[in-house]
Amino acid sequence: MPAGRNGANLGPATHGGSGSGTIFKVGTRILAIEDDERIRTAVRLALEDEGWEVLEAANGQEAFAAFSENPADLVLIDIMLPDIDGFEVCRTLRRASDVPIIMVTARADTHDVVAGLEAGADDYLTKPHAPKELSARIRALLRRVRTTDTAMAHMRFGPLEIMPEQGTVTVSGEEVHLTKTEFRLLVELAANSTKVLSREVLLDRVWDLGYFGDGRLVDVHIRRLRTKIESDPANPRHVVTVRGLGYKLQG
Repeated sequence: MPAGRNGANLGPATHGGSGSGTIFKVGTRILAIEDDERIRTAVRLALEDEGWEVLEAANGQEAFAAFSENPADLVLIDIMLPDIDGFEVCRTLRRASDVPIIMVTARADTHDVVAGLEAGADDYLTKPHAPKELSARIRALLRRVRTTDTAMAHMRFGPLEIMPEQGTVTVSGEEVHLTKTEFRLLVELAANSTKVLSREVLLDRVWDLGYFGDGRLVDVHIRRLRTKIESDPANPRHVVTVRGLGYKLQG
């Protein structure tokens, strides 16, 4: 899996937890950041019923302290927090770790959703949400970030080299740090480089939730990926858009 930049700003923030074993075993740790105590308690009880350990934080500062002391396997971040908004909390955690992040918003507002994804979130969920929907999103995210086809050979596209077995990506010999979702997206494009992959296909294969009708997840992650592997993200050489069809990876 792709290596995260651990330790920045948050002290010993190396992503740990349940490791590469069965993803639903006891020991999977989730950090829930939510200022409303009733909602936070309801989320904790629902997730504990699924067998997960849940850490709670009522604000950004508590979240940073909790994550530094007990790195989580996944983080839920409510956008509206009393001290530091959820976007900044997400950005700070992302600078420190590649831990999977789900942003939770009370509105399906396009700006909130896109801003959360641009801040580094892997997925988002709109309130109110059913406990089973939240659990399904978490299971899917944990599953997809912990499984990569390591049998795939190294793949090269000009200066871009992808090494699934090592979980690393380099551009002109320099390692590029990707989140787990960005890495899976790039590997999926690389494995199908002779094809154009639609947003629907990428949502199904990378996000593992089937098509929910929201291509923003794909589009924002493509933009983030381009900023990391393209010399000129505005005029991409590798991850190209095929208008009306989807995306394709080329050398």
